[in-house]
Amino acid sequence: MVKHHSEITFKIGLDENKVPETIEWNAEDGGMKHAPAKALLLSVWDKKNGDTLKIDLWTKDLLADEMKRFVHQTLMAMADTLERATNESEAANDMRNFGKELGKKMDLFDK
Repeated sequence: MVKHHSEITFKIGLDENKVPETIEWNAEDGGMKHAPAKALLLSVWDKKNGDTLKIDLWTKDLLADEMKRFVHQTLMAMADTLERATNESEAANDMRNFGKELGKKMDLFDK
């Protein structure tokens, strides 16, 4: 039986062409209220269809270097999630190794 509900919301400000100008999110249980963001990747597992639904949004002022870091950090976090949820350490390490190589190709690390 559910004892508590927690809500996470996103508010997207769009320009006249429906291109995101602002992203704001709230997760009051986590202490986030009207927190600004420049990008959002949301993946949801659709139980009924056994498929992933996703939303990718970024504001028009997000710089290319910021997007590269965002994607890289998300990939590395996904490896951690995979390992925690499934104990697939080898697969998670493969993802991390790929992430390291990708980071190098995108010049994300100090030389």
